[in-house]
Amino acid sequence: MSRPAVVVLWGEDPFLLREAAFDVLEGVQPVEIDAAEWQGGETSDLSTPSLFGERRALLVNDCRSLPDHALAELKGYCATPSPDALLVLLARVGERGKAPAALLKLVEGVGEVREANVARRDLPAWIGARAKRRGVQFAPGAAQTLVEILGENPATLDQALEQLASAFPGGKVTRELVASQFRGLGEQRVWDLCDRAFGRDLPGSVRSLQSLLGAREDPLMILGGIASRLRDLLRVKELPERLPPAELAREAGLRFEWQARRYREQALRFSMEELVAIHDRLVEADRGLKSGAGGEVVLAQLVTAVANG
Repeated sequence: MSRPAVVVLWGEDPFLLREAAFDVLEGVQPVEIDAAEWQGGETSDLSTPSLFGERRALLVNDCRSLPDHALAELKGYCATPSPDALLVLLARVGERGKAPAALLKLVEGVGEVREANVARRDLPAWIGARAKRRGVQFAPGAAQTLVEILGENPATLDQALEQLASAFPGGKVTRELVASQFRGLGEQRVWDLCDRAFGRDLPGSVRSLQSLLGAREDPLMILGGIASRLRDLLRVKELPERLPPAELAREAGLRFEWQARRYREQALRFSMEELVAIHDRLVEADRGLKSGAGGEVVLAQLVTAVANG
């Protein structure tokens, strides 16, 4: 079966989008750009035969931000795409969103459109499959316990799998073992809240906050996690957008390249003025919590302000 020359991947979760992209690429190293930084001529390399015969690839992030001249260039390329190259277009959408119509029209008849998504009910099966690939077997109920403790964010769950695979290589993971490893690590679930809030996902943010408060996590701990993410985003926002992920991580004081990619994507959703305004609201929320105000009200107002913009 021949591989498509053009693939559109869409979905609401950035981690799943990137995972799907690298599944499509099958080991091909792409040139990677952000849609908003399209200069012109990016597709020219795809049409140029490689000296060594390797397949060329272009990976374009955040394609809902493609400027008009980029769409025009892509339209021209997709009319006669190179069979020896691969163009992958990623489009992140909101909850219950659809694939952007402009991208569907671009690839009609010449490419494939795939949704990168895992339904909530399918998360335990997704965890089990990924664990098996890492040589770890999940006992019945263990994957659901992991979701109950850490939340529904796929990147957070995948990190937990890495930890379990490292701690118990070739072993069987039970519900009790999951609970002993992760119970009480509310900071993990605050990551999920921050990802959703700074990703402008208001319904997901509200669900994540309710889950944290329902588990009786300390409101000040939750606020501290949001403040930590905001500080990271402010550092990322101050740095040039064209920095490679490894350099961005180093300059911003982040541990991993994937953090740099995610935080840059989140920072791009806000102006510097908006991030500073969120900082002011954080200070007010901290003052309110320490003065005895209810965490449910204070944090709900803060999270809504972040996610709604």
